[in-house]
Amino acid sequence: MINKALGRGLSALIPEKDSSLDGRESVLQIPISQVRTNKYQPRTDFNHDRLNDLINSIREKGVVQPILVRRAEDGYELIAGERRLRAVKNLGIDKIPAIVKNVADVDMLEISLIENIQREELNPIEEANAFQKLITDFNFTQDKIAKVLGKDRTTIANTIRLLGLPKKIQDYISKNTITAGHAKAILALPTESAQLRAADIIIKKGLSVREAEQLTAKKDRGAKIDPARKDRNIVDIENQLQQILGTRVHIFHGKKRGRIQIEYYSNEDLDRVLAIISQKA
Repeated sequence: MINKALGRGLSALIPEKDSSLDGRESVLQIPISQVRTNKYQPRTDFNHDRLNDLINSIREKGVVQPILVRRAEDGYELIAGERRLRAVKNLGIDKIPAIVKNVADVDMLEISLIENIQREELNPIEEANAFQKLITDFNFTQDKIAKVLGKDRTTIANTIRLLGLPKKIQDYISKNTITAGHAKAILALPTESAQLRAADIIIKKGLSVREAEQLTAKKDRGAKIDPARKDRNIVDIENQLQQILGTRVHIFHGKKRGRIQIEYYSNEDLDRVLAIISQKA
């Protein structure tokens, strides 16, 4: 596994100097026709302009950094370097420099995530899908993902939450029509129709994230509680609980009784919230 790879950079995965043949890390020139793409590639959107820049760079200087592959029955399977592979194919070059590594499926996804995150090439929805795949296919926890990628667990949880939004809004995020900050504000709304209406307003009016939060707070209050403003003390308690539990919390306070609503976004997230409550009890 490569738990510390992100902090050390891709040099932890791809050696800067060619290793000896005994170490089986030498750079080989392999036929493009024998390389198939990575089935665990988290990136689905490849920026056309940046790809053209890479094509021009390779045309002038060649492939500076080898791609990373593993052996497959019919040739090789790409682990990291899909943009380089696409660029070389575009130029009609027959071979590409590559390092062959013996890598398991889970490591392929980790390496692809690390490479793309370091280069800031994944949009939030691509990140969210990759995190979810680590959880569902490889039994990762959010804490383990956070450790592997060098991120805060709350960041991982908030990113995965984006997958709870309607597909149309996810597409807005992927295309950078709205930001992840806007999306997190939209998640406060209780229904899909309310979320879609809010997204349309945010886009049409060009609202900032702060303005989006104010918009969804008004709609959230109107849909869930008495139109009168919440008591400041109740809001403070909600904020405290949200900090403790790492998720959205709503308090519905009446004259004599009330209820607390705690949101969770997967079975694992529910287990995490229950574990925190048990520790605090």
